[in-house]
Formats: sequence, structure tokens, C-alpha cells
Amino acid sequence: MHPALSVLIFTTTSGAGYGLLALAGLLHAAGALPPDRWLGFVLLTFALILITVGLLASTFHLGHPERAWRAFSQWRSSWLSREGVMAVVTYVPAGLLWLGWVAFEGEGGFWAVCGLLTALGAAATVYCTGMIYASLPTVPQWHNPWTVPGYLLLGLMTGALLCFAIALWFGVYLPGLGVLCLVTILAAWLIKWTYWQMIDGHPGDSSTVTATGLTAFSSVRLLDPPHTEQNFLMKEMGFQIGRKHAVKLRRLALAAGGALPFLLLVLAFLAAAVAAFRLAAVLATLAAACAL
Repeated sequence: MHPALSVLIFTTTSGAGYGLLALAGLLHAAGALPPDRWLGFVLLTFALILITVGLLASTFHLGHPERAWRAFSQWRSSWLSREGVMAVVTYVPAGLLWLGWVAFEGEGGFWAVCGLLTALGAAATVYCTGMIYASLPTVPQWHNPWTVPGYLLLGLMTGALLCFAIALWFGVYLPGLGVLCLVTILAAWLIKWTYWQMIDGHPGDSSTVTATGLTAFSSVRLLDPPHTEQNFLMKEMGFQIGRKHAVKLRRLALAAGGALPFLLLVLAFLAAAVAAFRLAAVLATLAAACAL
């Protein structure tokens, strides 16, 4: 693939934003974070900014961004439409949580329910995003069991790193959150590596025969090529890169987005210094965001 910049911005920022929003909602509901209004303001506002920037960026990938609202009407059959609906719905409990945490420093009861609903909405939105790609049987690189878990785990990983960094800047040290960062880094990149191995060894089951439905014949020959000139599909979906370069890029992504954050966090734990934790969390988050 050779995705547009708007798609890269969308997947990176919205994934991290939803991961951060989900963790902030869960931790607040569990009473693991103090109801300090400034902590809540930074956590929730930063998450919502990332999400909103990502969603707005995704509209620039449309031929007619002004018609984006029409996508909401196809929620019965389209995962893209379901993603849009869930994204808008999630703003409701997230907005209430922001109001309760920032304006009233409230916790427990109704505000805890808002936190749980916010986390559920964030997870559902990312799930819908992953299913947009996983539901396409004609693209084997997407239509596989690793696509959706990859989206969820990478979003959770970047969200956990951001949450850990922000909490530390406010002097709130949560060892369990640091451990979650380590676990999600390992899990996310294990899924990613497994995904790479799978798509390298499985060319896919779709062919001209299956596409036309002429399964009674051993082969089908097209009279004319499907594309006579460069177009959107050829530009973004038919992009190929040399195998040696692909391997280098994968190793670079694994090192910058996986190994570096993991090692920084481990060193911070061994040093048992809050300053080291802060630096590790910030650098790890930047490295992961750049790699994704």
C-alpha cells in the first residue's frame, strides 16, 4: 500500500487518542486516578484533540469531504458507517466525563458510569476501524485474524504510554500502568510480527475465478485489463516496494516503536526514579507514534 497522508494521520492520532481516552475513563471509574481537575483536563482534552484531528483528517481522503455526513446512513451494512456513528456517540459520555472531572472533580457513581461508557465507546470505535479493512475478502493483507487485534493493541499501547507520561508529569505514579505499557508493547509488536509473517506466506484466496463466480472453470481469462491508466486503486492499493527495503522498514519500525520504548521503560523501572519514568514515557510515546 501507499496510503495518503490523511489516512496515516487518522490512524495514528485517533488510535492513540482512543487508547488514551479509554484508559482515562477506566482509571477514573476505578478510582485509580485522583479527581484533580487539571489532570482530568489534560488527559481528556489531549485525547479528544487527537481523536478530532484524526477524524477530520480522514475526511480529506474523500473525493467530496462535504458529503461525509452521508456515511452515517449506512450503519446497517457498512463498517465505515458504524465507525462514524460510534465516533460521534463516544463524544457524549466523554463530554460528560470531561464535565464531571474538570468542572466538579467528581468521582464514583454517575461519573464512574460515564468513564466506563467512554472506554467502551472508544474500544468499539477502534474495533469498527479495524473491521473496515478486515471485512474485505479481496485484500488478503487485511482480511485476516490479525488486523483487528493489531488495531486494538497498537491503540492501547500508544494510549497507555501517553497516559503514563501525563500522569507522571502530574506526580501520579501508577506501577500497574507502567506494567501495562510493557505488556502492550510486547503484545502489539508480537501481533504485528505475526501479521507480517502471515501476509508474506499467504498470497490470498481471491482470483479472477472467485471474483467472477465462475468456479466451475479451472481458469478465467480477461479480455481487457481491469485498469487502463493510473488511478486511485493503483496508486494506493497496488503500491509495491522491494523486499529488501520492506524488511529494513519493518525492522526500523520494530526497533523505534517496540524495542526502544520497552528498553526505556525497563531502565526507568530499574532506576526507580520519577524523572527517569517521565523521560522514558515521553520518549517512548514519541518513538511509538513516529513508527506507526
